[in-house]
Amino acid sequence: MAEKKIELESIDPVSFYGVNESRIEKIRNYFPKIKMIARGNEIKIIGETDEVDRFTERLELIKNHFLKYNNITDDDLEMILGGDILLQEVKPDDDKTILYGITGKPIKPRSQNQTALIDAYAKTDMVFAVGPAGTGKTYLAIALAVKALKNKEVKRIILSRPAVEAGEKLGFLPGDMKEKLDPYMQALYDALHDMIPAKKLETMIEDRMIQIAPLAFMRGRTLSNAVVILDEAQNATISQIKMFLTRMGENSKFIITGDITQIDLPSRTDSGLIHATRILRDIKDISFVYFNQSDVVRHALVKKIINAYEKE
Repeated sequence: MAEKKIELESIDPVSFYGVNESRIEKIRNYFPKIKMIARGNEIKIIGETDEVDRFTERLELIKNHFLKYNNITDDDLEMILGGDILLQEVKPDDDKTILYGITGKPIKPRSQNQTALIDAYAKTDMVFAVGPAGTGKTYLAIALAVKALKNKEVKRIILSRPAVEAGEKLGFLPGDMKEKLDPYMQALYDALHDMIPAKKLETMIEDRMIQIAPLAFMRGRTLSNAVVILDEAQNATISQIKMFLTRMGENSKFIITGDITQIDLPSRTDSGLIHATRILRDIKDISFVYFNQSDVVRHALVKKIINAYEKE
């Protein structure tokens, strides 16, 4: 008799096992001679050596499929369990896909400038992505960061926004500091929830592999081994942008996103994003990608609304 243990590293066990462990039951049916005990992030396998080895090979294929696609269908499961099938034969790779969301849906560029953002990220360590709302700047930036973390290219993701009060003061909002700031960070949480299972995301935030904080909290830090994203950068002042950009440490990628048509700063305060794109544009190791209404990937009406405001 042989015994092996497999760790579901970086996988949410609830998602992997299925509702009421339905996926585990399907796997057991293919290997009736194997005793399998699934508890938390660990699967224990007991049986004859040859059968345990064969089972372990299949389970690793299932695990790798789940790690890549964030999901596995019954058809994919049966193909892996029932025959000598390699991972790439189950679902061929798409060169444009960044990663797969929690439903298994591919996240990939949907416009020329979105593709330009991905290319710029690959070529340079600092990228400015500037353009109107709905063009996918932040969403794609977070997808690139999640992919880098999953591939162990970096140790953490750091997401930040200026906490500019659009008509409200933080002190008058209810709750502790986190509860006051969370509404400003909600768009970042929404994107992460599309890409990482809820339980796993909660653990990654607790372990500080993913950090979400207002821009003011960046002061004094050196941000190394990370993908760092500053969202809504049009609402950062010149000194804040300078402070943020100079936090860059070893093995880090910086992505700065913003929309210069939606500046919420006081009227006499200059936007740090506009200033930075002007004074840094000739530095060859920094990329600039400019989006327009043709890149809008939200409801079709959003393009028309943006176009109407631009004409006005």
